[in-house]
Amino acid sequence: MTFRLVALLITRSMPEVIGSDEVTPQIWVQLQRASVDRHHEWRTPVLASVGLDGTVQARTVVLRRVDIEAQRLFFYTDRRSPKVLELKATPVASLVFWSRRLSWQIRARVSIRILEAGPVVDSAWASVVQSPSAADYLSSSPPGSVLPAPAVAPETPAVLDASQPLDLLGGPHQLAVVCADVLSIDWLELSRAGHRRALLTNEVPQWLVP
Repeated sequence: MTFRLVALLITRSMPEVIGSDEVTPQIWVQLQRASVDRHHEWRTPVLASVGLDGTVQARTVVLRRVDIEAQRLFFYTDRRSPKVLELKATPVASLVFWSRRLSWQIRARVSIRILEAGPVVDSAWASVVQSPSAADYLSSSPPGSVLPAPAVAPETPAVLDASQPLDLLGGPHQLAVVCADVLSIDWLELSRAGHRRALLTNEVPQWLVP
């Protein structure tokens, strides 16, 4: 049974204990849900990568889309962000997800590609252009730039009108799409009945000591 079919069939709540053959499909079902549900605890994983200076860099990102068949995760960034250079230099990273509700942690080892133009980027921009977050990708200053004074939060988040000419929106946007191809997943379930852990590669669980 394909992951897509599993995702369509499993619409009920998670069982208290799932069988070993259900772990991988259920992980992808939960990832899919997180990409569309702002309240899902896996919506904002931590991305850990190698900095240009060789140190570990970690930051929270927003899971925007999931391709179950390709086992691929998507999130957005500013193309001028330091992490873009870091991920281009070392295009292997880890995404860490924790859900208190599920009592699950997953650590996904991923291969990274940065898309800065093309249909995928155009579609991503169309999905955010009328949201408050669009302003983040229209700033004249790149992320991490020094401000002359403390930033003041706006009273009301601005919502951009996609019908306006692009030059009225502050110029070309800086949104880039980060594609993360999942190479393996380290799954950990915490339970009073006993913890379980598995390394998932090519859909076959390798069971580990928690």
